[in-house]
Amino acid sequence: MESELALLSAVGVLVIVVVSFFAPKLGVAAPIVLVLIGVGASYIPGAPEFELPHELILTVALPPILYSAAVNVPIVDFRRNFKAISGLSVLLVIVSAFVTGFIFYLLLPDLSLPAAIALGAVVSPPDAVAATSIGKRLGLPPRLVTVMEGEGLVNDATALVMLRSAIAAVGGTVTFFGVVGDFLFAVFVAIAVGTIIGLVSVWVRSKLNDSVLTTAISFAVPFIAFVPSEEMGASGVVAVVTAGLITGHQSARHFSAQDRISERINWRTAQLILENGVFLIMGYEVHLLVARVADAGFSVINSILLGLLATAILLVVRVIFIVPLFASLRSEQRRAQQQAPRLNQALERLAAARPADVKPSKRWNRATRMLQRRQADMDFLTSEGLGWRGAAVLGWSGMRGVITLAAAQSLPEETPYRPQLVLIAFTVAIVTLVVQGGTLPLLIRALGIKGSDATADRSELAVLIDEIGTVGGALLDNPELKQPNGQPYDPSTIAQVRVDTTRLAEAMSESLGGDTPGPHEQRRALRRTVLQAERAALLDARSRGVYSSRVLERAQAILDAEETRLSHMDDGTSAH
Repeated sequence: MESELALLSAVGVLVIVVVSFFAPKLGVAAPIVLVLIGVGASYIPGAPEFELPHELILTVALPPILYSAAVNVPIVDFRRNFKAISGLSVLLVIVSAFVTGFIFYLLLPDLSLPAAIALGAVVSPPDAVAATSIGKRLGLPPRLVTVMEGEGLVNDATALVMLRSAIAAVGGTVTFFGVVGDFLFAVFVAIAVGTIIGLVSVWVRSKLNDSVLTTAISFAVPFIAFVPSEEMGASGVVAVVTAGLITGHQSARHFSAQDRISERINWRTAQLILENGVFLIMGYEVHLLVARVADAGFSVINSILLGLLATAILLVVRVIFIVPLFASLRSEQRRAQQQAPRLNQALERLAAARPADVKPSKRWNRATRMLQRRQADMDFLTSEGLGWRGAAVLGWSGMRGVITLAAAQSLPEETPYRPQLVLIAFTVAIVTLVVQGGTLPLLIRALGIKGSDATADRSELAVLIDEIGTVGGALLDNPELKQPNGQPYDPSTIAQVRVDTTRLAEAMSESLGGDTPGPHEQRRALRRTVLQAERAALLDARSRGVYSSRVLERAQAILDAEETRLSHMDDGTSAH
């Protein structure tokens, strides 16, 4: 049995890699293809039966999946879109759970209302994996992608807390105010735990000068945040997301470049395997679920029809909810347009109030920073508003996935219609993935939604590089600049570093000038050619065995770092 499981796992990883490679070329999201492959594989004669325990998904797979997503969501974007994210991930999930639960309560006579609401909580939280993978590939506006990712991060917590309360209510052990209190406790305690774990882990990792050790710690962080929160009765999901957001925000300040590169690659790999693995398993378990429903004496067709009904209800509720939400966001955009001129005037008055020959005080700097942040928020809301096309995409992107799979199987064994309820939940997940996920690219193209302006992004990048380069140049102009040993730098050294410092800004400005490669782009192209020759020479030296392996490894790392730097430069300048 162990060898069978190991072989299945290895085959599963290979299937995930192959599908992830070819799915974008076919214009579909990988989770959709994996679910279909899983369903097909489960009906192969002689295929072994396999059911992944829901505890493994909730406690082993879910925390790293959420953490890997959270560390890549800029906390500034999360804050600016908090209204939309909280509305979709809290209010919409609650409304969806109660509406679908009440309808199932009416349709299934032996099902109590709390148990029906538990089923509603199972099918309510959308999974953002398929939607965001499609959206990023087709160039959805960044704000729309951020809202999808934020919804996917937080709505799991709402659904799981509701599920826990609903299951407890089956035994008549909770009240309305008890549920509300439990929800507030679960959220606020989890935020506190996640904040503490995030800050402590960042501090510990910043003291280690080893990328392997810091990445190893990062693998433990989601579980360190999740398990204690769950043991205290709080939401482990919220704790993990909080820790991930804090870690991602603090990484630029406290981690080395190599730490960030290593962590990004390792977590992207873990996320690829875990997320897509769950979708593959979801499809593979369908055969077993269908057999259980048939054995229970309940029509499989009826269960599937109820799943289709739930899918339709969830879609209607989502669309109805999104209409007023987007109306509120449009109103917020109009207020931002009105406030922007007043903020500009306040900044001008603050600047005029400080004498030019007096060093700014900390209080003045704090006030300026606060106004600048507020101004940036208003500019963001004004320039990146979400119109009706974005509302249509968001309304159609409510695909279900990982949480629906795990939460459905966590329903108590004594729950009436349990096999049917699990199949209903799986039907919702698979239908939304295949139908909504499969047609989402068509909807995006039909609506003509455009993503961020590449030219505007390059222009903004050039301004940012110029700004940070100005600070570096000012440091070189400081007459008190000394070496670590206290001696002054040689003037020729300062001049050479000044050239290196300004070269990046010049390259960014050059990229805005037209389609003809400028001197800096030609230099990078030539440098890549030189790197290829140097790498060939390195391989030749390794084959001759003249140099030690540790020296060869360091030389390889130097070439890799230079090649990575050039590739990042091309990402910023070659889009035109």
